[in-house]
Amino acid sequence: MNIKLNSRDPVYIQVIRYFKEQIATGILEPGQEIASRRELANKLKINPNTAQRAYKEMEEQGLIFTEGNLPSRITKDEVIIKHVREELILEAVNTFIASIQSINVSLEEAVELIKKNYHKNPNEQEGNQ
Repeated sequence: MNIKLNSRDPVYIQVIRYFKEQIATGILEPGQEIASRRELANKLKINPNTAQRAYKEMEEQGLIFTEGNLPSRITKDEVIIKHVREELILEAVNTFIASIQSINVSLEEAVELIKKNYHKNPNEQEGNQ
């Protein structure tokens, strides 16, 4: 589990985002068992109440489910998984749009640069050399 926590955002929100990214990319598969709240708190060196809050929120969003005393698992609901992926993509697109609009880049120029750089390694992209 490789979460890089920052000091800007609440930790439980960062934990939820991490799980969303892992679900959206298929690293965490539908029905897969996840660490207990206590195990997560120990791994990340966070307060157990923070781990509990993150799990509670993920259960409310339908990202995970817990049946009885069994370990929590990733949702099997394909609609929720698709929604999570779309949510992350839209967030990235909106951030990108705000960035390019702030420096007056035209849509055509942005699309051309995206096409040119999309399949390159991030370290090889224009402006990073």
